[in-house]
Amino acid sequence: MNEIICPHCSRAFKIDEAGYADILKQVRDSDFEHQLHERLELAERDKRSAVELARAQLSAELQKQSAEREAEIQKLKAQLEAGEVSRQLAVAQALSDVEKQRDALASELDKARQETQTVRQLAEAQRTAELQLTAASKDSEIQGLKARLAALELSRKLAITEALSGVEKQRDELQASLAQVRLEKQLAEQSLKDRYEVQIKDRDEAIERLRDMKARLSTKMVGETLEQHCETEFNRIRATAFPLAYFEKDNDASTGSKGDYIFRDTDESGTEIVSIMFEMKNENDATATKKRNEDFLKELDKDRTEKGCEYAVLVSLLEPESELYNTGIVDVFHRYPKMYVVRPQFFIPMITLLRNAAMNAVKYKTELALVKAQNIDITSFESELEGFKTAFAKNYDLASRRFQTAIDEIDKSIDHLQKTKDALLGADRNLRLANDKAQDVTIKKLTKGNPTMAAKFAELKDPGSSATD
Repeated sequence: MNEIICPHCSRAFKIDEAGYADILKQVRDSDFEHQLHERLELAERDKRSAVELARAQLSAELQKQSAEREAEIQKLKAQLEAGEVSRQLAVAQALSDVEKQRDALASELDKARQETQTVRQLAEAQRTAELQLTAASKDSEIQGLKARLAALELSRKLAITEALSGVEKQRDELQASLAQVRLEKQLAEQSLKDRYEVQIKDRDEAIERLRDMKARLSTKMVGETLEQHCETEFNRIRATAFPLAYFEKDNDASTGSKGDYIFRDTDESGTEIVSIMFEMKNENDATATKKRNEDFLKELDKDRTEKGCEYAVLVSLLEPESELYNTGIVDVFHRYPKMYVVRPQFFIPMITLLRNAAMNAVKYKTELALVKAQNIDITSFESELEGFKTAFAKNYDLASRRFQTAIDEIDKSIDHLQKTKDALLGADRNLRLANDKAQDVTIKKLTKGNPTMAAKFAELKDPGSSATD
């Protein structure tokens, strides 16, 4: 904004750049025309003054020269009259002498008359020549004055022409600059207008192409197209912006559900900077039942928690007429922690935003990791001690219960062994009886009443008699 102070009321007005430039242009044009008009009038007045001065000087010179020439003419006339008087006196004297000597000088008189006539003619010729010479001289001076006046007039005209040429040149340059600025402004406006018209036309054509493409695709293909778009956009800048990042499809459905993509980024030491669970949602314009972004937030939060991601982002083309989601990035923290809904064009900016915000926490995570590394032995010892105490208590309780069971089993075993003992003792008695009976068994008793066996045992006792027979 520019401030202008009124020269009459001294009140300040604030106008924008365009209005200020317009007023400044008007003031410059008006001031230029006014100055040019004043300079032209001043040059015209100087020209008239110079002409009048030259005319006055020339008139004075001419009057002076005319007076001088008149004085010279009067002088010549006086000289001529004086010569005539002298001549007349000489003639009278000659006539007097002639009259005195008329007879003797009659011939000389005629001669004298002829000489006088000759002298008169010569005097008149001389006077005429002198007058002509004087007139020629005056005419030459007059021509010289006229030539000087013409030269002065020409010099004045040249000076005026040069001054006017400089002013006109400056004016032409300013007008040319103004015309060029106006032309450049018109060209810039036209170029801007053409560019915006082309952009609007391209956008309309892109919208029509997208609508046609959506109309031709199935719901599954539409969703896959959005996923491919996001994956392509990420891969284009992966090497430069996210060289250590992991961005792959979530193929782990062991928990019963899975998201679309998981993004994880770490620093050079391996400390995780940020992790994001992505879900891409789109649908065909011709779908009868329109889905809402709200329908997918609960499942996305569940996937984020199960996969251990810090943030959850829904990349969505659903609800295309919603002014809320068309702002580009919408946080839904009031429903689910660390969750955003974004349009596809904000997919990369969303990753960048979350990553840059998380970079501030990397230092603290690194320090925490260092402290954990330094205290790992104490932590492990405490954990192992607690684990040992827990395991010991558990094992003690189990051993105590099993010991009692073992005592009971031992008692049962004692009873069983006692019974077994009694049974064994009874078996021992039977064995002694059997042994006694076995000791009492003889061949004689065995073969008694069995002549065949008696004969066999007899043969065994006397093998020689059997061979003789």
